[in-house]
Formats: sequence, structure tokens, C-alpha cells
Amino acid sequence: MEKAWWKESVIYQIYPRSFCDSNGDGIGDLNGIRSKLDYLQKLGINVIWLSPIYKSPNDDNGYDISDYQDIMDDFGNMDDFDALLKEAHEHGIKIVMDLVVNHTSDEHKWFIESRSSKDNPKRDYYIWREPKDGKEPNNWGSCFSGSAWEYDEKTGMYYLHCFSKKQPDLNWDNEKVRDEVFNMMTWWCEKGIDGFRMDVISMISKVPGLPDGKKEGDAIYGDLSNTTNGPRVHEYLQEMRKRVLSKYDLITVGECAGVTIEEAKKYANLDNSELNMVFQFEHTGLDYDERGKWTTKRFYLPDLKANLSKWQNELEGQAWNSLYWDNHDQPRIVSRLGDDSPVSAKCIATVLHLMKGTPYIYQGEELGMTNYPFKSIDECRDIEIINAYKELVGGNCMTEEDLLAGIRAKGRDNARTPMQWDDTKEAGFTSGKPWIGVNPNYKTINAKAELEDSNSVFYYYQKLIELRRKSQWSDIIVYGTYNLLDKEDENIFAYTRQLGDKKILVVCNVSANEVQFKLDFDVEEKVCLIRNYDNVDLNMDMSVPAWFAGVWEI
Repeated sequence: MEKAWWKESVIYQIYPRSFCDSNGDGIGDLNGIRSKLDYLQKLGINVIWLSPIYKSPNDDNGYDISDYQDIMDDFGNMDDFDALLKEAHEHGIKIVMDLVVNHTSDEHKWFIESRSSKDNPKRDYYIWREPKDGKEPNNWGSCFSGSAWEYDEKTGMYYLHCFSKKQPDLNWDNEKVRDEVFNMMTWWCEKGIDGFRMDVISMISKVPGLPDGKKEGDAIYGDLSNTTNGPRVHEYLQEMRKRVLSKYDLITVGECAGVTIEEAKKYANLDNSELNMVFQFEHTGLDYDERGKWTTKRFYLPDLKANLSKWQNELEGQAWNSLYWDNHDQPRIVSRLGDDSPVSAKCIATVLHLMKGTPYIYQGEELGMTNYPFKSIDECRDIEIINAYKELVGGNCMTEEDLLAGIRAKGRDNARTPMQWDDTKEAGFTSGKPWIGVNPNYKTINAKAELEDSNSVFYYYQKLIELRRKSQWSDIIVYGTYNLLDKEDENIFAYTRQLGDKKILVVCNVSANEVQFKLDFDVEEKVCLIRNYDNVDLNMDMSVPAWFAGVWEI
């Protein structure tokens, strides 16, 4: 296994709008992030992934970009970014930018020109089609509800938007579009950034002819097979690697909706022909049901173990894993899989951070921040939630209370409430009125309180990061092979990691029940790396408390 700094890193995602507000306007900003670099250095992470900070009308919280080489006014200006990059590097922290190039904003200059006339030189920068029988060109559905096509009165044609109608899809089959994107990426690399997280990058190549998708019942979405992992996606990423990525020492991760194991081996092949790793979503859908994500259904642990273990084992020696529970699109894992308690937060973190791959921490995860108790749709800000409300409640498909229960369990706004810094008004996030409500539990769950408590979730995360990055066990945690134990157990998530003759055992009780755990091999010599109960040690037949986590060298 070839060693690399990005394999040994721990990445911290910042959602700038909700991290720290330096000027009292209720919106987080770049100078707010700068003010917290000491905190992040203390935690021990060495890479920050910034959700989009580019100029944007903010239809989808910055994922609708109007200028790739300027900064959103809410967040500051380019001088503020340059200062953040410089100071982060001085703290030993690298900066990864969010690259959103499947689509732009409809207010981007390229699209303004493209829609101006059918013969404009930039017309083919986007995907335009004539009406079909007086209606949309095909039956594709937007990922944000409704049709994926928007009619443009001026030219009498439709443009494709796989997300909001204000996010028209770029036409990657046009070589000039690729030139524009690669030149922009090079500009950022020359500025000194350290990598890219690539938003829905598996969607940049569509199936030729744009055929109808297969609809199932009242499904909102079209058939993903027409819009993900298309026939030229690997060609385009290999071109990106050759023209941009290979010229710099970067970390790259692709958000790949619809990715399979076999596709992931291409995207994240260890030959470095495309990207370093991918985000896959199989495990994040295991607690969905016939209502999709808008459900209170919980994970069934054997299914979760099987899925995560499949990715661990089948990418071994061929591609690299990314490890995550939380991000800006997912609810808080301590509420989703745990019971909101600090001990469950530590248990769930242990499961992830001892696996093989590069772990990602989403802001506040290291504090055990929880889902928000939404009581009304008026408290929500996310376009996906608002559109779902209009379609599902407005269409009498769900009651308001059932949808709100689903929002409290799975809605994206759970991750977007402000970072809880202390127990002062608005959790120390802002001196003004925050753009979205602060979780009422900030009085007890906040960074100040946890930094003063040696037994806090924060210091547990710090220890997990130290084990991976700066300990005698770093090599085995980063590079060792993975083996799942007791795959059918509904409470215990246990596995081993091995490198040469060194071996560690991870035992986590992912439940609120006290259970028995029996090893099927003998353990004599053992050293504890970390555990969340001081009075529990490893035995051949042990009683494991609720939410227990322990790691031993055996």
C-alpha cells in the first residue's frame, strides 16, 4: 500500500453560513472561520473542506454559483479568503474547495448569454431541447421535486436542471465548457488551495439522447441511470486529472450519487488516474422507506454493518474509502443512529474512525450536536424541504405532522443550524439574528462547556484523531485490513484491523441495551487504545453497557 498524506488525514467540513458570524449579520463568514482556527488545530484535524463560498444568489445555499472566481457577499471578499488560506496553512491546516460544476446558477454570465438566443456562442454550454408533443423533452424529475426541465419563453425551448430550476446543468460534452472549468480550477490551484470536493460529479455525463426514465408509482425522481455514471464521465475525469489535478499535490473526493462498487474502483482507483476517493450514499439510504427520506424509520444494524463492510472489503487494495456519518445533506448521526447522548456520540464515532479510509467530521459532530425539534415548516430554510412540503402536503400525499416528523428525523436543515460555541445568546454564533434557528439545547451542548470537560465528546474525538494521525497505531488504523465480526448481531458492531503481525479489535454496542459479547478467539495480551467507559475491559465473554465503545491491540 502506497502511503499518501490524504490517506492519513482527518477532514473537517465547514458549512460557512452556519459556522461563525464575525460581523453580526446572522450569517457565518470567512473571518468567523479564521477566528476558530485555534479551535480546529486543538481538535487535531488537518484539512478543512469549505462548502461553497463563491458568488451566488443563494437559491440552494451557495450550490448555485454565479461567479466561480469571486466570493459570496455574505461571506466576505477575496482578501478575506486569502487571509483564511494563509492563516490555515500557518496552523498546519489545508483548505479544500467545493467544486460545483455539474450546474451553475441561472444568473451566471454563461447562462445569461446561453439563454439570450439560439445562435449565441454559449448556447451549447447548457443542455437545451425542443418541446416534445408540446411538453417537456422527457419525464425526468428534479432531485428537488417536480420536472427537471424549465421552459424558456424567449427561445421556446427547455433547459435541463437536475436540481433547482435556478441551477441549469452544464453540457460537459462541449469541449469549451471543459476548458472553462479546467482553467477555473487551475486558477484556484495557483492561489494555493489543497484540493477539491466535487459536487455530484458522477452526473456530468448524461446518457446520449436523454431517454425517458423508469418511473415507479408516485416516485418524485427520474431514473438515476440516465443521469449518473454516464458513458463519458471517466473520460472527463481523466482529462481533468491530466490537465489540472496531476500538476498539484491535491486531495480530491467526488460526490457520486448512484455509484456502485465497480464504478468506485474507477473513480478512486489507487493508480491515481481520476480521484482519490468518492462519497457513496448506500448507507445513508438504509433508513428510508416507501416515503423516501421523510420517515422516522431507524437503521437496522446488521444491514448497516453489511453495507459498510462491503465497501471496506471490496475496495481493499483497489480504491480508497471516504468515511462519513454527517454532512450538510445529512441529519445528525447522534440523533439518527444514537439517542442524543454524549456516550452514544462517542460510540458511533468509534465505529467510523477505526475503519479504513479517510474520515470526515462535520461541524458540531465533535460536540455531539443533535437534530433540531422543528415544529413548523416556517422554521425550515432548505429548498428540498420546502419543495417536498409543497408537493407532499400540498398534494395530500402526507399530513403536515407526518412530514414534520420526517423533517425532524432526516431533513437537511438539521445539519445547518448554527454551530454551538457557548451558552450565551444564539450560542455565541452571532451577535445578531441567525439566518436559521439555534438548537435550544445549546445551553448544555456547546464548545466552551466541552473544552472545560475532560470527559466530553470533543476530547474523545480529539483522541480518535490523535490515534489515526500521531500514534504508534497510526499505520494499522490507516492502512490495515478490515474484518467484520458477528455480522448478524443486532446490537454489537465489532471488527478487527490488521497490518502484518499487529492487530486491533473494535467493539461497539450500538444500542441502548446492555448485552453480552463473546469472542471466538482467545485474548491474553491486550492494550486499550480508547474506550468510553473506564470500568469495562476486554474479556472472552463480557457484559457490554449501552453505547459502549472500546478499542484494543490484541
